[in-house]
Amino acid sequence: MYRRFHQVRKNDDGFTLTEMLIVIVILGVLSGIVVFAVSAFNNDGVTASCKADVKTVEIASEAYYAKVGKYASAIDDDKHTSTTLVGAGYLKEAPSSAKYTVAYTAGTGAVSSPSC
Repeated sequence: MYRRFHQVRKNDDGFTLTEMLIVIVILGVLSGIVVFAVSAFNNDGVTASCKADVKTVEIASEAYYAKVGKYASAIDDDKHTSTTLVGAGYLKEAPSSAKYTVAYTAGTGAVSSPSC
């Protein structure tokens, strides 16, 4: 009887609990590495987006100055007046993000963002 059980057990193809646990641990470690790598790429994307928004507002501000002879009063206001970059049509909408802000100085046309 013992030989027969041993023979059946020898031909049994499958994974042991230890092998399964090792695979699960390896997959957990790999997923942890991927999560941290993706978050680094996300931060790079936010920085690039911030710099692009600052450059877009700078270009719109200079275009407004070239056409009108003075800098716009703001990027946008509630009434979308023609003295703002959005109201005059130089920007489709004011840049907005929960992760950074774009500051505009009306008198000089200076554009900055402390987050970039």
